[in-house]
Amino acid sequence: MKIFDSNNQELMAVRSLERDGNALVIRGKIFGAMPMVAKLTPAEARAALKLLDFKTILFLLTILFRR
Repeated sequence: MKIFDSNNQELMAVRSLERDGNALVIRGKIFGAMPMVAKLTPAEARAALKLLDFKTILFLLTILFRR
């Protein structure tokens, strides 16, 4: 999976998503060069959900079926 910035430049290439206890570990490379390991904790996941409005939640539910 790749994440792009607003100029369609590759920001991060995600290599794997793994579980580590109650955290989600994201492994990848930033800017195609620097290895990175990030952890998403349950508290931070809940904080991220608070940022979503109804229209964005609907978009997330349908994004897998879009081209």
